[in-house]
Amino acid sequence: MISPDYDDSTAFLGDWGPFQRTVFALLCLSMIPNGFTGLSMVFMGDTPAHRCLIPANRDSRFSKCCLDGWEYDTGTYISTIVSEWDLVCSDNWRAPLTTSLFFCGVLTGSVISGQMSDRFGRKKVLFVTMGIQTVFTFIQVFSPSWLIFCLLFFIVGMGQISNYVSGFVLGMEIFSPSIRDIYSTLGVCLFFSIGYMMLPLAAYFLRDWRMLLLVFTIPGIFCMLLWWFIPESPRWLLSQGRVVEAEAILRKAAQMNGVNAPDVIFPLNQVKHTSACASQMTHATLNIGYCALSLNTSSLHGNIYLNCFLSAAVEVPALIMAWLMLRRWPRRLCLSSTLSLGGLVLLFIQLIPQHMNYVAFSLVMLGKFGLSAAFSILYPATAELYPTVLRNTALGACSMASRVGSILAPYFIYLGGYYRSLPYILIGSVNILSGLLSILLPESLGSPLPETISHMQTVAG
Repeated sequence: MISPDYDDSTAFLGDWGPFQRTVFALLCLSMIPNGFTGLSMVFMGDTPAHRCLIPANRDSRFSKCCLDGWEYDTGTYISTIVSEWDLVCSDNWRAPLTTSLFFCGVLTGSVISGQMSDRFGRKKVLFVTMGIQTVFTFIQVFSPSWLIFCLLFFIVGMGQISNYVSGFVLGMEIFSPSIRDIYSTLGVCLFFSIGYMMLPLAAYFLRDWRMLLLVFTIPGIFCMLLWWFIPESPRWLLSQGRVVEAEAILRKAAQMNGVNAPDVIFPLNQVKHTSACASQMTHATLNIGYCALSLNTSSLHGNIYLNCFLSAAVEVPALIMAWLMLRRWPRRLCLSSTLSLGGLVLLFIQLIPQHMNYVAFSLVMLGKFGLSAAFSILYPATAELYPTVLRNTALGACSMASRVGSILAPYFIYLGGYYRSLPYILIGSVNILSGLLSILLPESLGSPLPETISHMQTVAG
């Protein structure tokens, strides 16, 4: 079977040579398109100020409201999908449904891509799904109706999560333990946040939703060119018994790093195992909070573009804190404390008077800070629990639970129309509960990545 000392067998490469730096940078760059694609509905699906359209030749006293359609304010947007297809009044339920359908696609992609990645490889799934995301985003620009837009958005969601998880797992399996923590926080998560911060900047200059989507396809095209520079995961190749290919990648890496590889890196006695992964409630509840807070920036007090940028920018210090915590603290303590922080401050919002908007806004940002840190801790903590032979399937199954939360998130926001603080009460409560439940998760601090099912982590204590 695969040696449990994979990290020892590849220690000759070093931790941070030219090979590792190149792969680190390229995988991080491939995450940028996910940041603005996943949250683009903040602007594409926003509802401009509007009123009933009454023709000049008709006496308004005898006109039924909205008999002739709607007239939209163009001061903030030239066009959104709401103004394009009149998703207001009795059709206002379609806007949150659009976001939920995107996350339904993300859920579907989580189920399919995990198994495909464990079967066909991390690299192939990474670039195939990256291509799906890019191509269907481009086709979406020409959507003739809301229904077609939603169908295409569903497919884009399938591609978006699939390439994110595959790229994340690929890096976790290539890098040494000392690099994994920084890769999972100040690597993929930070570059996702950079993409998120680019969203309000692009939306500020491109007020038409079709032009905004068109620009979003450009980074994806350049990322496809990284195929020739990003290798397959040697760990995955070993799990498939393809030892010669795994050693060839490591010998090329040794050449890049200027070190000599041993004559035999791995024994030729690899055995493949398969199993299943149970999803975790923590993934679902955390994503309810993260997605709801991210998508709700248009409803906060102040400028929507600045609010969206601050919502993205607050993730940067959160990721730095998460990285520092992962270096020293047990995974369970990291996750429990950040979830509880994010949930607790959101519960205080209901106590803030309505005229103190900036205090409420600050609490929302502090809540986003805590949940962003928890998000960047949860993925590496999960990846460290499962063996190479089913790691991507396991993360895909957990990501599927996350998307159940993402699908529900728009409707948490919708409840704010009935009671302003209700979304924050619900989000805060479920995340505090998740913080308590996360104490029951297995501990993986200081443990090597398991290679087979027999090496899987068990619950400590």
